[in-house]
Amino acid sequence: MTVNYEDLLENLADGIYFVDCQRRITRWNRAAERITGYRAAEVIGSCCADNILVHIDDSGQVLCETHCPLTACLEDNQPHEVEVYLHHKDGHRVPVLVRALPLRDRSGEIIGVAELFTDTSDKAANSQRIKELERLALLDHLTQLANRHYIEAELRARFEEMARYGLSFGLLFMDIDHFKRFNDTFGHDAGDQALKNVAKTLQSAARPFDLVGRWGGEEFICIIRNVDEKGLEIVGQRCLALVEKTYVPLQHQLENITVSLGATLARADDCSESLLKRADHLMYCSKKSGRNRMTLG
Repeated sequence: MTVNYEDLLENLADGIYFVDCQRRITRWNRAAERITGYRAAEVIGSCCADNILVHIDDSGQVLCETHCPLTACLEDNQPHEVEVYLHHKDGHRVPVLVRALPLRDRSGEIIGVAELFTDTSDKAANSQRIKELERLALLDHLTQLANRHYIEAELRARFEEMARYGLSFGLLFMDIDHFKRFNDTFGHDAGDQALKNVAKTLQSAARPFDLVGRWGGEEFICIIRNVDEKGLEIVGQRCLALVEKTYVPLQHQLENITVSLGATLARADDCSESLLKRADHLMYCSKKSGRNRMTLG
């Protein structure tokens, strides 16, 4: 039986690309195009670190500079596996499981590396969530996140849960930095793309049982369940780091995005109004302190 390996590669559900020993891309399959947004013609012949995937970890560290699995595979000739975030051509981050495997010629010499990456976004759960929110008219149509009405209902439910079972929760209140200037400089289409990219990045940064929503305008809220102050800080710092590595691709440049963030735990004497007011105040403290930072209180 003759196996058509070309068809096999092109019909994989996972993205795969090959590089030579100089890390130049020599193959890019259809799933790689779908997951990253980059067509094969755009990347073949370029170096994998040339502003294409630019893997980062959940703290925002660029792996090309330190812990690149592909480079490690070239150095020790062993397979490497790591969970990272690659960047989509549109600018948002995509969580993926990366596996780097050495490629050898018939004599056993290393001639390059194959990198296989699997989109780990929970698409089935997200699809069900979107259908349910649409049914209840609680979806923000631009960002596909929960809207203000849904966030308010979720806060009421979390306070009831805290009163009944003693389960803590926290709130992250975020505002995109210099958004008006962004809109005025690059236009409302670019502004809308910035909102959508931040939404996708925040959704990938949150845990499955947390809620990410658009509060209004350029403001976003994350309700973080069953968390202490340290855990809330970790989630907040991850959101900051991932958004900072998010951008909007414009005609002649890549425009980065940052947010200012206020983080606080719900208290026994809180209500939705007092919790939101405190988180909003902490967010403005971040603005006054220089932006692109978190104030915890």
